[in-house]
Amino acid sequence: MRRYLVEAIGTFVLVLGGVGTAVLARSAVGVLGIAFAFGLSLLVLVYVIGPISGCHINPAVTLGLLVCRKIEPRHAVGYILAQCVGAIVAAGAVLLLADSGPAGYSPGVGGLGANGYGTHSPGGFGLGGVFLVEILLTALLVFTVLGATDVRAPFGFAGLAIGLVLTLCNLISIPMDGTSVNPARSLGPAVFVGGWALGQLWLFIVAPVIGALLAAAGYLALRPGPQVSASTAERDLPQESLSRIAKETARLIRGRVE
Repeated sequence: MRRYLVEAIGTFVLVLGGVGTAVLARSAVGVLGIAFAFGLSLLVLVYVIGPISGCHINPAVTLGLLVCRKIEPRHAVGYILAQCVGAIVAAGAVLLLADSGPAGYSPGVGGLGANGYGTHSPGGFGLGGVFLVEILLTALLVFTVLGATDVRAPFGFAGLAIGLVLTLCNLISIPMDGTSVNPARSLGPAVFVGGWALGQLWLFIVAPVIGALLAAAGYLALRPGPQVSASTAERDLPQESLSRIAKETARLIRGRVE
């Protein structure tokens, strides 16, 4: 339950930071500011809640890790439910903040940062282009997560890589569809906007799922050496590291004696 709670809180922070910036500060910071709001939120969360839950905060990421056997199915379901709850609560919080302004706020008119295509795309992009970009960018995000969190990756840099790649994804596709690459992020605003947002929500679920599956398949095909599960890494890596330290220390001592 602690992991599920942390996933809900993490998704809340991501949606509050990213969607909140898009709704409350878009005119001040523009596309670049919104992209960094999402990316920096994720970067910070990787280091803060990563040691507790792994910081998925995205059903597509959880799916990719599930396919790569880095999370058990029973835990994956709980993660996804927690992420959806966190996103919905965050979208509600953004709506309350926006509505507290002097002119009020209507989610049906303002959109509340909901993702869309066609007439609801910021740049007027159609279904086909939005569907393709969501697949490609979700695959990029999930592949980055899988690679950066591998036990053989440089230690301590996962958050930087993952946060920056989410920033890149937003820079590319905010003009197209507001950027999803995260079904929970799309679900939150859609619940309050209703109508067209709920009608188009299927794309921002299906496309990220396809992207996550492609990323997992590519990672499994290209990974160096045999797959190492998260539980195995957690159990074996400290002992392996201690063994290497002991061997290196012994080598240095022998060198000085000689």
